[in-house]
Formats: sequence, structure tokens, C-alpha cells
Amino acid sequence: MIVVMEHRASQETVDAVITRLEQLGFDTHLSVGVERTIIGAIGQKRPEYIEQLGAMAGVERIVPILQPFKLAGREFHAEPSQVQVGAVTIGGDELVMMAGPCAVESEAQLIEIARDIKAAGAHMLRGGAFKPRTSPYSFQGLEEEGLRILATAREETGLPVVTEIVNPRDVELVVQYADMLQIGARNMQNFTLLREVGRSRKPVLLKRGLSATVEEWLMAAEYIISSGNDQVVLCERGIRTYETGTRNTLDLSAVPAVKHYSHLPIIVDPSHGTGRWRYVTPMAKAAVAAGADGLMVEVHCRPEEALSDGAQSLTPENFRELMQAIKSVAEAVGRRSGLSTIEV
Repeated sequence: MIVVMEHRASQETVDAVITRLEQLGFDTHLSVGVERTIIGAIGQKRPEYIEQLGAMAGVERIVPILQPFKLAGREFHAEPSQVQVGAVTIGGDELVMMAGPCAVESEAQLIEIARDIKAAGAHMLRGGAFKPRTSPYSFQGLEEEGLRILATAREETGLPVVTEIVNPRDVELVVQYADMLQIGARNMQNFTLLREVGRSRKPVLLKRGLSATVEEWLMAAEYIISSGNDQVVLCERGIRTYETGTRNTLDLSAVPAVKHYSHLPIIVDPSHGTGRWRYVTPMAKAAVAAGADGLMVEVHCRPEEALSDGAQSLTPENFRELMQAIKSVAEAVGRRSGLSTIEV
């Protein structure tokens, strides 16, 4: 349930309500807005509790939460959230661009790509050091060496780094190198991993599972937030359907749906969503028009030599063209693309 405090309720009054909720066995989460302070209370509610709390000083009203995702939903947190990753704000006015190779292959490869995407206007560098692959015989990533290379590229370019984590035992290691932890589609319901990244307090990029509903996706976010980390960004990357013409079916209707149900920022990955580099730019433009807060795009200097996902990777030249193409779309829907001072 949600305890809505009166407009002029003092901090002492708010603290008293939180103390009483905790005495009644509730976990509490405070949200201070411009007009109202509200307290989210998670636990077993009983009619007498509601009556007791309603009688406390400073309490305006008590509202039941109807959605199962209490902390990720808008009932508790009505205003859109923003997530800070280094100097980058996700969920603000500016469209955030994350780009880079599917897998870190070498230091020379990553530095070259990082320089190219920064010159084109990218805000963050993506790259996989740990690669969960469908086949056990495919390239599995450079692991800690890959993390070290990502950190080197950050020092070289200043771009914050987002990289995937696949094992709860690796959280402590990965947070030493990464600015943002990515939970891949195959691990969206790895609840042990979700709780561990929740305890880390490091910003998290949560990809939608291959066959997950929007509600299941938001419940996965709930695991992270309930473990203490509200710095969560959602990523639509396509779901599995009967269609074989593309790698996945990019569900852009998920963008407005998430915006309706949740306060969390959402970005779109058209690379995995289509699996074909030719379709990435059209779907990127569509994602921006649908209201996405950013994009994640795979870029490789030589896709034909890529150890992972070459077919869906843009060349640096194609990435520059994409950045130019989305500029007008971003401006049309009231978002800044970050290209205003960059010549492409």
C-alpha cells in the first residue's frame, strides 16, 4: 500500500509514520516528490493497520497498490525516474546512445570502435566480456581481460561502460570495471543474480527475456529494486515469435506500455531485435518515435570478422548515418539527440 502524506507534513511526522510501518512488519520505501511525499509499504496489510495509520498525524490518505510490481510501478512513483551513469543521464531530455561490439575481442579492436562511436556522438560504450552463447562451442568472451580492456577504452575516450554479467559470483569483480551492469535476456529471471546486482547499487540495464511478458519483465526489475537498487533501466530487445525473417520480433509496443505502467527509463536494442544490420536504422528511428529514452546498437569496424553477431553489427560509417537519421526524429518527439554540436 501507499501512504500519502499531507503537503506540509514535517520530516518528523514522516519519520514517525515510517517507524510505525516498520513496527507493523512492513518494508518501507520513501519517495519525495514536488507536491507530495509518499511512503511505499510492502507487507501483509490488515484492516486495523489501515485504520491505525490513517489516524496518524500528517497522513492524508492510504491507497492500495493494485499492480504486483509495487516499486517499479507508477502507483508508488508517479514521476518518471532518471538513472545516472557517470555523466550520462538516462530518462532525461537527451536521447542516450549506447554502442559498441557484441564482444570485446582485443584492445586494439575496442579502442578503435570506441573512438569511432564517440566521434559520431555516442554517450556510452557497450561490449561483452562474458558471453552467454547458445552453443558451448561459440566464443565465450575474454572475461576479466575483457573487463580490463573496457576500462582502458573508458580511460581513452571518457565513455562510461556497460557490460553483461552472467554469474552472481562475478558481481564483485565486474563492478570494479563497469559503470553499468547489464542483465541479458537469458538471465532476466535469474533471481539470484537479480538480487546480487540489487545489492551492488551499481546502475543496471535489464533486458527483456526471450519470451517474457511486460509484467514478468517489470517483476524482474522489482527483484533488483527490492534488494536496494532503484537505478534500473529497461531494454526491449525483441521477443521470440513464429517469425523467421528476423532474429526476433522487436516489440515497440512495449515502450509505451512500460511508460504507462512504470516510472523506469526504457531503451531499445534494434540490433538484437532484428538480427540484420539493414533493419537497425529503420527500427531505431521507430523506437525513438515510440518514446524510447535511448538506443543500444552493435558496432564493429569489420563485421565480417566479428567473433559474435557480425550480421547485425553496423560499421562505424553506418553508425554515423544512423546518428544523423535519428536526429530529426528525436527533435520531432521533443528529445535532444546529442548531435547538435557534432559534425557527422
